[in-house]
Amino acid sequence: MSEDERVVIDFHGVDDAAVVRLDGKEAIVQTVDFFAPIVDNPYDFGQIAAANSISDIYAMGATPLFALNIVAFPRNDLPMRILSEILQGGIDKAKEAGISIVGGHSIDDQEPKYGLVVTGRAVVDQLVKNSTACAGDALILTKPLGTGIIATAIKHGEAEENLIQEATALMTTLNALAAELMIKYGASAATDVTGFGLLGHLLEMCEASNVSAEIKFDQLPFIGGTATLAEKGVVPNGTKRNLDHAFQQVEFGDSLQEYEHLMAADAQTSGGLLIAMPEENVSPFISDFNSKSPFTACQIGVFHPSSGKKRISLL
Repeated sequence: MSEDERVVIDFHGVDDAAVVRLDGKEAIVQTVDFFAPIVDNPYDFGQIAAANSISDIYAMGATPLFALNIVAFPRNDLPMRILSEILQGGIDKAKEAGISIVGGHSIDDQEPKYGLVVTGRAVVDQLVKNSTACAGDALILTKPLGTGIIATAIKHGEAEENLIQEATALMTTLNALAAELMIKYGASAATDVTGFGLLGHLLEMCEASNVSAEIKFDQLPFIGGTATLAEKGVVPNGTKRNLDHAFQQVEFGDSLQEYEHLMAADAQTSGGLLIAMPEENVSPFISDFNSKSPFTACQIGVFHPSSGKKRISLL
């Protein structure tokens, strides 16, 4: 931990954002993320990148305040109107989150990249960390999985238009509702599911909280078409690295195929929140969330005391 006594959370942990205490009980919560395009439409890419960046603030139970752009763009190789569309997507998504983009920084680079530095605020005692899950808590996921596999299918020209639209709608949807309701219903811990995939982020939560998790593959929600693409081998390298990283800590059920292992490890962009919550609050949370969200939240498993062996059982 930092020697600065104002620092509440820094890079030594695995939480989604840094936290620095202000005077009194409030704190600044800050995060940064950016990446190369994963869809062809520049405006959609801007929205996705912004939603993904803001998600880390929501995952901490914090309220976003403002953002700064981070941009890399090949100004001599692509029309500047493409950059304008990317930035407009980010502006509109930030506006939807109730914040402004007030500045930023850009560089000339061969590959376009875009994202945000997002600043939020929270009451220190009300932060939702990923290190405070408890044995007996239920495990809830608020968006379906599969965006990494589908993004790879888009690059290879193997994704149908309806699948692209479904994945884009998912990735451009803010996690604001999930964050609001996890506070309302007393979440013990949370994280968002992004580049490390479900297994990677769940493993971080288990290790930080000193618990283990049991999840059922047939309870995991996936975007339609994900299984077909995965079985065909349309899988990003990041997903394969995720599985390699988590493999020694996961007990896989005998009935599961290798492509199903990869589906559970799929590297996500702007995925849902992964929430630990007392069992008695699960039903009202899911009912409330599902009545307001275009996506269906579901319980995918439960936390157990740490076994000292495998951290995750995927059955």
